[in-house]
Amino acid sequence: MTLRNALKSALAAMLILGAAGLATQARADAIDDITKAGAINVGIFSDFPPFSSASADMSIKGYDIDVAQAIADALKVKLNLVSVTGQNRIPYLTDKRVDILMSVGYSKEREQVIDFAAAYAPYYIAVIGPAELAVKGKEDLADKSIAVNRGTLEDTSLTQAAPASADIRRFDNYNSVIQAFISGQTQLMVVGNDVGAQVLARQEALKPEQKFQLLTSPSHIGLNKNEDRLKKAVNDAVAKMLADGKLDESSKAWLKTPLNPDNLKD
Repeated sequence: MTLRNALKSALAAMLILGAAGLATQARADAIDDITKAGAINVGIFSDFPPFSSASADMSIKGYDIDVAQAIADALKVKLNLVSVTGQNRIPYLTDKRVDILMSVGYSKEREQVIDFAAAYAPYYIAVIGPAELAVKGKEDLADKSIAVNRGTLEDTSLTQAAPASADIRRFDNYNSVIQAFISGQTQLMVVGNDVGAQVLARQEALKPEQKFQLLTSPSHIGLNKNEDRLKKAVNDAVAKMLADGKLDESSKAWLKTPLNPDNLKD
């Protein structure tokens, strides 16, 4: 063998070993990394009540935090909350700056990049009104005044569902929608259950309640692809919370309504 051929053979061997090493790294298991670190990094929106927001003692609390803590407890590690935004959270996950993401809506586009654990939190658009007002379905919206945030999914859903005689009043932000409703400018309002929970909690005199839902799109926990052990651990932790009533307790505490398992179906 000539010196040139020998060098080529050695270089080829080095490339093969290097590729094998990279493949081994790529197959590194998230559960092993989490266990070794003694903590799970969970991406959350830090100002997303009632799912996650700062409490009076400045700690982050909410529905998402209850579930994230249950997952950490199941893995017997510390919970490390990482604040993310709608723009950076997917890169944070794929770059492994976080292990999982809370409050991720399923979409085919996102599924190209990340994986989804089972749905754990209800997200739906609801019609909300005072307890004394009888509204049970879309047909009961006839001749009713309804506040909604202009140009949102709530607006689209309401416009499609409401009878022609419904008086849909569109506002430019959620604060204006809420104010119109609680001040009596409108009989009803249409908002997501995250916004609705705040109104249900604070307006005891008005006694608002959810009348019915216009659209359901539950939240999932996002994780990187090919992390089957982590996905199973997350699913098992959520299933346990559902079975022992802890998820229902969190729903009552934060969303101000009992958990309906049907709201966890895509």
